[in-house]
Amino acid sequence: MTAHRVLIVEDDHQLRAALARGLREEGFAVSTAADGAGALRAAGTDAVVLDVTLPDSDGRDVCQALRARGVDVPVLFLTAHDALVDRLSGFSSGGDDYLAKPIHLAELAARLRAALRRTGPPHATAGAFTLDPTRHALEHQGRSVPLTPTEFRLLARLMAEPGAVVRRHALLSAAWPDGAHVADNTLDQYLTRLRRKIRDLDAHHGITTVRGVGYRFA
Repeated sequence: MTAHRVLIVEDDHQLRAALARGLREEGFAVSTAADGAGALRAAGTDAVVLDVTLPDSDGRDVCQALRARGVDVPVLFLTAHDALVDRLSGFSSGGDDYLAKPIHLAELAARLRAALRRTGPPHATAGAFTLDPTRHALEHQGRSVPLTPTEFRLLARLMAEPGAVVRRHALLSAAWPDGAHVADNTLDQYLTRLRRKIRDLDAHHGITTVRGVGYRFA
């Protein structure tokens, strides 16, 4: 049986090395990266163990960028913060599980195996669009436009399911912290700004409104 391939993204060298060694002993094939850019360059993995605090980006933004690229493998977040709001933000950004530091290797391996058993078929990619979480930008055919953090999270959620209708509550959950008070027209204003930025790239894609349901990126 082929070993599952796991990418560990952690900037602490000692912790990264210890996790890699331990997971290899548990039977996983392990590769590593020290930052978000390295995570986005990695390919061919079955699961990702992703630190939330990275030197060049927020791990949750990296997860959203991976989802927007059609990467649908399980993502397990590592963090020093275990408050409920932190866990909810991790799930909203596309994570599958959440483990607080200090890490117990046996639990990490068990959670990875459980997540891999639940793995479904991958999403399609969102055309030639790429989200860069290190620069908070949308790229298309060599051109790019900057995005605010909220715009980034909204577009990542839409691009994770190209062609599908994403309901308003799902977009609100992805872009704002749990319990945040967001005015009714705030989401529409952000989507209007995103439409303009997509048009600035001369892209033949856009965000359409499905009245009474939500929005679609296609």
